[in-house]
Amino acid sequence: MSQIQPVRHEQNQQLSRQVAKTTTAVTVGGSLMVLSGLTLAVTVIGLVVATPLLVIFSPVLVPAAITIFMILGGLLAATAFGATATFVFYWMYRYTTGKHPIGADKLDYARDRLAHAAHDIKEKAEQLGHQAQQQVKTTT
Repeated sequence: MSQIQPVRHEQNQQLSRQVAKTTTAVTVGGSLMVLSGLTLAVTVIGLVVATPLLVIFSPVLVPAAITIFMILGGLLAATAFGATATFVFYWMYRYTTGKHPIGADKLDYARDRLAHAAHDIKEKAEQLGHQAQQQVKTTT
């Protein structure tokens, strides 16, 4: 009888955790659905109000929007390229100082394979050269 009570107590705890998780999920999900609906409604109302103004001012707003879009795109691209270059320089510094950055083992493996392939090609070219010399000697 004393063994049954701890098992029943654990089952009650698991059930209460499931109820708490479900209640939390329903509350958060419902709140997000309400916020989503409100956002959609405000967007539609704002579009209805702003459409006449956009039509009236479109000869000015469209070129301005294109210009702003191009400027922001250029700044974003420049920032991304600068951040990438900074990371590459940092990676190269760590690689050359022997601190083994992420991906260094793949680079070393690729370098070794490339060197091995170049050595094989050199040997094959020497063999073909010797064969060509032998053929020239036998034909003359």
